[in-house]
Amino acid sequence: MFDEMKTRHLLGLTLLLMILFGIGAIFVPYSESFADIGLQAILYIAGPVIFFRYHFRKQKRSVHEVVFTKGSIRWLPWLLGFVILSLAFSMSAFWLQLFILYPTFPWLVDFFLEPIPMPENPIYLTLTILSIAIIGPVAEEFIFRGVLLKRMIKKTSMWGGIVISSILFGILHPDFLGAFVFGIVASLLYLKTNNLFIPTLFHIINNSIVVISMYIAPTWPQWGISESSELYAKALPNMFVLLISSIFMTWVIMRLAKGLQRTIREEEISEIRH
Repeated sequence: MFDEMKTRHLLGLTLLLMILFGIGAIFVPYSESFADIGLQAILYIAGPVIFFRYHFRKQKRSVHEVVFTKGSIRWLPWLLGFVILSLAFSMSAFWLQLFILYPTFPWLVDFFLEPIPMPENPIYLTLTILSIAIIGPVAEEFIFRGVLLKRMIKKTSMWGGIVISSILFGILHPDFLGAFVFGIVASLLYLKTNNLFIPTLFHIINNSIVVISMYIAPTWPQWGISESSELYAKALPNMFVLLISSIFMTWVIMRLAKGLQRTIREEEISEIRH
């Protein structure tokens, strides 16, 4: 289903919608919040909805074939554990990323650590929170774990598809290493269950915790970094968290991947025969 959808068509549609939005924005009073919400609406709502609605209708398939709640309850405790582990790894890997960049690109480190402004308008604030916590994860899972993952697997191999789609996912996030590993786990969850709801729920839980940290409880854990001067001062706790979380994350990836390649190969053979 997803492997028949072409990524370049989605990119072309998104670009077209951005051009139309830019033209339309000329006739309304400009504000940064309006521009941000407009771009998020195109990237996470308009573009994906138009693209996937067209392809699902064209293939005469239902969204419920790839997104369903049956059997998902048993995954909930595991997903909560994966999220905690992912956040620990992501924060410590983000420290490592900044630690490496700081000697050569201190301005880039300062850019990454710059606080994200909170919209003052309650409507924009609500839309931003919904975009980060729910709308964004749903759209990104359809795009990265649906289209990109399946297309890359078809063109390369199981691990080729997982790695390439996860690299592209990581590039779009400031914490590249954390997002890259998150993408690998999300990809394995989808391939393991054939249910896009599982990685989407994983993504929603993760981003909801991030939103709470950003807007409601901004206090970072002791190993968190809020200023470049803390990069070296908090090196030891960050290295410890990175080491422990890396070990457990490796175990999770190996556990999810166990027997998966054989299962995918059997499914491909079955599809060819039919």
